[in-house]
Amino acid sequence: MKGSYILVIYLPEKVEIQVGFLGELLFNQGFYLYIGSAMGKLGSSTLLNRVKRHVQPTEDKKVHWHIDYLLNHKRIVFTQIYLIPSLERLECIIAKDLIRLTDDYIKNFGSSDCNCQSHLFYIKDFKGFGISKKFI
Repeated sequence: MKGSYILVIYLPEKVEIQVGFLGELLFNQGFYLYIGSAMGKLGSSTLLNRVKRHVQPTEDKKVHWHIDYLLNHKRIVFTQIYLIPSLERLECIIAKDLIRLTDDYIKNFGSSDCNCQSHLFYIKDFKGFGISKKFI
């Protein structure tokens, strides 16, 4: 399965984290929404396997993407995961919407392969998108 995904992560405390070439970044207490995509047909590049990789224990994986640095923090909690099956890469379209709907974003985070301002968005108090899972 191909598509995009949104990881909703809760960070219970303010923390500084070294994020590759982005350097030391300050993450406030609250919720972070990370938008990514997985457009492969097989193996680790499929949508389900990409999300499984993100949620597996950190000692079992190498740091590869910006999001890995945040996910390696011992206090993060996954609160929701949204899967968006699609044959088209939608992460940049979704990122443009999230930038308007959230409180802030981490500049250049997760967007080194596109022109988006970010793929990681901050919202102090996230209740969800108010959508339900529906299969057609």
